[in-house]
Amino acid sequence: MCSLLSLVTGRRQRHETVAKRPGPPGSEEHPGSLWVLIVATWEAINLGRQPVPEYFNFARDVLDVWTQLEKAGHRPPNPAFWWVDGMGAEVKWSFEELGGGVCGLQPGDRMMLVLPRLPEWWLVSVACMRTGAVMIPGVSQLTEKDLKYRLQASRAKSIITSDSLAPRVDAISADCPSLQTKLLVSDSSRPGWMNFRELLREASTEHDCVRTKAQDPLAIYFTSGTTGAPKMVEHSQASYGLGFVASGRQWVALTESDIFWNTTDTAWVKAAWTLFSAWPNGSCIFVHELPRVDAKVILKTLSRLPITTLCCVPTLFRLLVQEDLTRYQFQSLRHCLTGGEALNPDVREKWKSQTGLELHEGYGQSETVVICANPKGTKIKSGSMGKASPPYDVQIVDDEGNILPPGAEGNVAVRVRPDRPFCFFNCYLDNPEKTAASEQGDFYITGDRARMDKDGYFWFMGRNDDVINSASYRIGPVEVESALAEHPAVLESAVVSSPDPIRGEVVKAFIVLSPAYSSHDPEELTRELQEHVKRVTAPYKYPRKVAFVSELPKTVSGKIQRSKLRSQEWKK
Repeated sequence: MCSLLSLVTGRRQRHETVAKRPGPPGSEEHPGSLWVLIVATWEAINLGRQPVPEYFNFARDVLDVWTQLEKAGHRPPNPAFWWVDGMGAEVKWSFEELGGGVCGLQPGDRMMLVLPRLPEWWLVSVACMRTGAVMIPGVSQLTEKDLKYRLQASRAKSIITSDSLAPRVDAISADCPSLQTKLLVSDSSRPGWMNFRELLREASTEHDCVRTKAQDPLAIYFTSGTTGAPKMVEHSQASYGLGFVASGRQWVALTESDIFWNTTDTAWVKAAWTLFSAWPNGSCIFVHELPRVDAKVILKTLSRLPITTLCCVPTLFRLLVQEDLTRYQFQSLRHCLTGGEALNPDVREKWKSQTGLELHEGYGQSETVVICANPKGTKIKSGSMGKASPPYDVQIVDDEGNILPPGAEGNVAVRVRPDRPFCFFNCYLDNPEKTAASEQGDFYITGDRARMDKDGYFWFMGRNDDVINSASYRIGPVEVESALAEHPAVLESAVVSSPDPIRGEVVKAFIVLSPAYSSHDPEELTRELQEHVKRVTAPYKYPRKVAFVSELPKTVSGKIQRSKLRSQEWKK
């Protein structure tokens, strides 16, 4: 068992340092194990000649290698981690200063990690890797019911969180028998909780790093629950620790000199994507606390600091392009990424026209790494998710698992037989039926619908159960939402099916208006938006029903729950 937070300082390790005679790739003694392992793994897997090495630990095989390179002067002076809060506070850590440790945890024990964008989130993540503990990220907006479900389902032994969430944990902890340790990231104390910052100050200067197998569990992510109760997705040391290296070099286009800012919440898989894309490539992760989404704060930060790479969800880019971008100068910014939801072409065009920078879209799931992307330097087709990312073989299949020709709409599927990609989730934890049901023939079925054109670009249509069948016309909600988003009155929208006595079902749009249009006549605005959609896309797709709402139902991870709106419509 690891001593109390003894690993967090990361000052000195007790395992062997680099020996005079290097060991084999992937061994603790090989000074270039990271790069040799990465290149060998990706080349061999793409060629089908070699499996992932039996042992792999991200902290040992990535962070510790970069520590040695830093000491030898083989890396630019950028920090590995850079955090600001917008009020003058700042934290910078080198790779040598990154380390980790978890209170009383053994390899395989599960720790729920529910923190906002605080530096401790990254410390604890690395701590879990070093100890072999399994981290379970969660958003700070979790309710008591959400917390209870996740703690009971995961059987987490420990939780670490902040002042705002601690009362909710206390309210349900008696119903969570597996929960033994509660850690608080705070400058104050709370009965029944251990104070993380106090323990950190007392941490030992030495620590062990466990030797984990590549397939040992690394993290558990709860799905968004867009169609039911959230499922637990288990990832391994290799699936995340190595699985993002290629996309980090190609889609994110990172080098040792880059400073990468992903504005995502720490609970989302994109936070892990950032960590496992940036640090293998020696890049700096930049984090702004951003307690509230503020377009002006983001734009001022990009102007003031030497951030080279930016990733935001499309909704945030939609807010940014509503500002006058010509007032800002982004001296260092050279590459921009987006994902997590469909990107409307008008947002891409506005961003590029005012900044000169393309938005490179990517697509993936909690169960995978990056499935499709538009890597830097490749042709971008506006509205497309891009091409399949290696080593995935991505196809569009019908409901029987047969591959469909270019142009046909079907299920987005990833080939998992005869060889399952290593950068894939282990399973839906404690749910073998759902794990089995996610595969059909040789493919994993994502649950998303799309089409692939003759050039291999994928075009997202929506979730399987989101597709609207109106008078024999199949209509993807994303197409209609994208058309609506091009109108200045629409801040965001959700499109679902609604019952109709003649057509069976019709398109209904729930729309949150931009503030400037909140006082407009609803009937006139409805007609204007309907005509707008008819002009922008095929006329049969226009919303025959429109409802203006103050907000849309969303999961704790921020995804719109069309299923709730659809259910409300069909219960009427």
